[in-house]
Amino acid sequence: MFLGVFAASLVAVSAAIAAPASPAPRQDETRVYISVTGRDGEAVTVLKQDIEVAEDGQAREVLRLERAEVPPQIALLVDDSQAAQSAIAETRTGLRQFVTRVLEANPETQIALISFGERPTLLVDYTSNAQALERGIGRIFARPGSGAYMLEALVSASHGVKKRGVERAHMIVIGTEGIEFSNDHFDRVLDALADSGATLWALTLTSGPRASDTDETRNRAIVLGRGTENSGGRQYQVLANSAIPRRLDAIAGLILGQYVVTYARPDTLVPPKKLEITVSTPGAEVLVPAVAPPVRKTGLWQ
Repeated sequence: MFLGVFAASLVAVSAAIAAPASPAPRQDETRVYISVTGRDGEAVTVLKQDIEVAEDGQAREVLRLERAEVPPQIALLVDDSQAAQSAIAETRTGLRQFVTRVLEANPETQIALISFGERPTLLVDYTSNAQALERGIGRIFARPGSGAYMLEALVSASHGVKKRGVERAHMIVIGTEGIEFSNDHFDRVLDALADSGATLWALTLTSGPRASDTDETRNRAIVLGRGTENSGGRQYQVLANSAIPRRLDAIAGLILGQYVVTYARPDTLVPPKKLEITVSTPGAEVLVPAVAPPVRKTGLWQ
């Protein structure tokens, strides 16, 4: 009897040893670019332990926090319609300072210059040549009798960004509250922006003439509001034209000061929808895309 019980116990122990343990849930790396700004609008320095990441309300492990090193690609979209006439001089000054600061910080940055009064016009294609950009900025004049086609310019620039397939793209639009002539619905523009993966920044000049409440101006307002928030950028209301250079300089600082957050995500069939990144630094705010980015299949295991 004793031998029988002992033998049965031995078989059970052997089976338990032989049975493979259940594998830990597979984890994949996910990367996202963020900017961190303080109350003054300037870039803020943070540490890895300051960062918390959540997807659809579920906490994710932060693996790395690094300074962004990939050279950015930046499309500058400028309103040169008649409504922008009073702001042209300050816009040129701000653009020159922006280009100088960005290229001095990273000479491999690619910058394009596009105007959108009387239809979108490519003044300078993507380049790192400061002289070419200076010549393009010098060709920015208000077009008499023209109207703005901002939404059309955003769609065109978004398609161009997607075609280039860059990792770190930004679009900065400088526009007025004047009449919008584009017929594009906000859904189409927002879809094109999201498809490009670019971060949208917007300066809205409020010192010029204001347009009446039309479908076109409502579509523009929705695009600038949702587009900047969803892509991880920001919209600025510029009350005085003299503030344009300062605002552009602040955006340059946020782009140059970007971080790359790498975190772990469970390998699931249903991708998460909402991404939230917060910091414990007092007064700091994270500018981050609202939609969780795709995973990088690296095969991490916990």
